[in-house]
Order: sequence, then structure tokens, then C-alpha cells
Amino acid sequence: MILVVYVLSTWAGAAAVQAQGAVPDITLTCSQPSPIDVEPGAPRSTIVNCNLENPSVHQVKVEIRIQAGNLAYSGPASVTVGNGLSASFQVTLRADLRAPEGSQTVAITAEVTQANGVPVTSSPSTYTVLAIIRQFSRLRVESDVAFIQLRPKVDTNLVFAVHNDGNAMDRFAIGIDNREELNDEGFQLSIPLVSVEIESMAPPQKIYVQMRTPKNQGWTDKYYNLNFKATSDYSIKTVGIADYQIQTMTIYIRGIYLPGFELVGTMMISALAAAALAGRGARDVEGEAIDENGNVVPLESPTL
Repeated sequence: MILVVYVLSTWAGAAAVQAQGAVPDITLTCSQPSPIDVEPGAPRSTIVNCNLENPSVHQVKVEIRIQAGNLAYSGPASVTVGNGLSASFQVTLRADLRAPEGSQTVAITAEVTQANGVPVTSSPSTYTVLAIIRQFSRLRVESDVAFIQLRPKVDTNLVFAVHNDGNAMDRFAIGIDNREELNDEGFQLSIPLVSVEIESMAPPQKIYVQMRTPKNQGWTDKYYNLNFKATSDYSIKTVGIADYQIQTMTIYIRGIYLPGFELVGTMMISALAAAALAGRGARDVEGEAIDENGNVVPLESPTL
């Protein structure tokens, strides 16, 4: 009996709503969100501003549903809009850290579920926006060794590795930052590549630098620094600020030594040591005499 009364009251309320005017409806509009930055330290979120307009003579309760793919989202579950009025709400979208560059379709649906407190059935209204995940550049440069010792006028290959830690493929310009300075010192440097393309988070690209050390080093040892530099092409063309990394390698070049130079030094030291020992021996036998057989003969003390 109670159930019958409830059904009849609901039907009566719905009939009253229908009698008051057109079937409850809602108009939904949303603005396009700003791009999402996902590099370390960025907020990684954006906001979609939406507006609901109620042209009917009924106060309506609107259910909100959101589909955002692999993006996290938050927004109201429902909104109440007075007759002939409008109401706004926001949907917040959030991407993962270092999410790949690209876009994601976000569908926001509004559906009237009640009119003047009475459950009703209506056609849902859906608005679609596009969330853009912006590319960012990030790179690392490393070398197999940080210090190398070489002789004058020798050829060698220096190996560097460039990592793309950004969220999309990037091109990196490569070179020696202080090349002119090293050329003036007598180095000869050659790099087979001027740039490389690397996918996001792919294995590093190895870069080989062919180097010949100076042929005239002189008598002294000397240290040099070679600065290998990689620069993101995306950062220059899109952001306008160069994103680059420099890896410094220290090169130690030995001076020129004449053949036998070490032996001469050793002989001089030995001669000095022998002379010192001879002088000490002479002091030890002072006051004594040596006979014809080489024996030490004590001297007689003078008679007073």
C-alpha cells in the first residue's frame, strides 16, 4: 500500500512538472584548458571551466559525469541550478610526472535527474575538450672517464654519452665548447656528427670525439680541460632558452724527456752520496795513521 502511494505521488509530481512547462533541460558549455606541464617541479594540472544554463521554469538537479582517459580528475558530482539561471563549476585535470607529450580527449556530461525535487528523465548534454600535455626538454651528458693521461702527438678517441630525459623525441646539437682554445694549444679535434635525434628515455647515444694531442709539449707537464656540450634543439626553437649540458674531461699531457735523462740523474745522486760518505770516513779516522798495509795505527800522545 505504501509503495502504491509513493508511485502515485511520484507520478503526480512528474505530471505537475510537465504541466508547468517544457521538459526540464540544461545547456552545458566548457572552455578549453591550458596545456599541462609535466616536467619535474611543474604543477602537472589544468582547470576546465564549465557553465550550466537552465532555460526551464523548474529548479533542476544536474548530475555531472567525467571521462578523462589516463588523466586524473576531480569535479562536482552534481550541481543545482535555479529556474532561468546559470551555474558554473570547475573540473581539475592532472597528468603523471614526465607523462609523454600528446593530447587527451576529456568528455564532460551533464544530465538533469530532478526537477523541483521530483526525479525526471532527460537527454544528457556532453561537451568535449582537448587536454594538451606539453613537451619539455631534459638531457644528461656523461663520459667514460673524467681524467686521461696521454703523451704528445698521439691519437685517441674520447667517448661521451647523451641521454634524453625529456618526454618526447628531441634533437641535440653536439660539439666542443672550448674547441678554439684547444686548437690554439695544438690539439686536433674532429666529431663525425653535429647533431643526433634521441627518443624519450631511450638508451643513450654514444658520441666519439677523435683527438690528436699537441706534438710540441715542451719540458713540462701540462693539464687541459675539454668541454663536451650537448644542446636541446626543442628548447631553442620552442622555449627560446637553450637547455644544454657540459661534461668536462681533464687531459694530462706529459712533457718531453731526453733519453737517459733519468739515468744521469741517478748517477749524480749516487756520486753525491759517495762523496758524503767519504767525508764522514775522513772525520772518523782523524787522529789516527794508516800503515803501508792499510792498518790503522793509533798516534802516540805527545810527551809532556
